[in-house]
Amino acid sequence: MEGGRVKHRSIEVLAHQELTEADLGGLRQLFDSKYLKEFGEWDPQQPYGYASHDVHIMARIEGRVVGHVGWARREIAVGTETLAIAGVGGVLISGDARGMRLGEELMRCAEQSMRARGHLGFGYLGCREQVVPFYESCGWKRILAREKSIGRDGEPVVDDPGPPILILPIAPLELWPEGDIDLRGRAW
Repeated sequence: MEGGRVKHRSIEVLAHQELTEADLGGLRQLFDSKYLKEFGEWDPQQPYGYASHDVHIMARIEGRVVGHVGWARREIAVGTETLAIAGVGGVLISGDARGMRLGEELMRCAEQSMRARGHLGFGYLGCREQVVPFYESCGWKRILAREKSIGRDGEPVVDDPGPPILILPIAPLELWPEGDIDLRGRAW
């Protein structure tokens, strides 16, 4: 509330091709405010060298983009099996919108959009150790596995088990197979 007035909040779920120039500008401003100095300008086709998103969940206050979660459908290899997953990335809340539980709302909307899309077994993300408790509070489960991907520089990367990998069970959790993970592309 500002000056006794409640600010209008909204959350939208948009396919990548539905983003307007204004949406892209809002996302660019959100991401560049956090990452410009370290990673350069945000590029919606390959954000900071990571994979792009098919679906964007955006939080707005008074029309300004203040939060984002993106995901993309991909088939990955886990052990000897192929799984359809929603690779999640671009999870960010602007500094002035923190403490409003927008992150939880965005993650809940992301899960709903994954379920509505159908034919996805799990959400999938990698993150920093410090934010694991947040994702776990949203229903994500930590797993340990060796992960192969294409790095931000375009070269193959293999991470031994240890860095946080979390999955969101859309299918029953016990259907997640054992074994090494091959993302078959860039991480999100």
